[in-house]
Amino acid sequence: MQFTRIFNDDQGKSHFGDLTIDVRDGGPIGFLSERFPAGEMIFRETPSDYDFKWHPAPQRQLLFIIKGRCEFKVSSGETRQFGAGDVVLLEDTEGEGHCSKALFNEVRHSIFVTVPEYVTF
Repeated sequence: MQFTRIFNDDQGKSHFGDLTIDVRDGGPIGFLSERFPAGEMIFRETPSDYDFKWHPAPQRQLLFIIKGRCEFKVSSGETRQFGAGDVVLLEDTEGEGHCSKALFNEVRHSIFVTVPEYVTF
């Protein structure tokens, strides 16, 4: 299983990266990863005109997009678009951060799950 991460380097610049979570045969219920500790859950509705300029993530967190589409931009100017079913690990908690905006005049529904610093994927 693969998803995107946004992280910052030693100079405080943000970058995209890709993570792969290993899954193993769990029998008739499908394939499962190992268990990972998590913190709090936050449900969010983002307006259709959302356009938030440079900001770091408030804490290390997984973003699960339920409805709507958005675009993230990192320090290099690279952009990626995400929609329902996508997961993004936001780790750029210091430095320049990223930009995020709504696409196609759509309201976005998402869930944030905070992730302790000691957890490695």
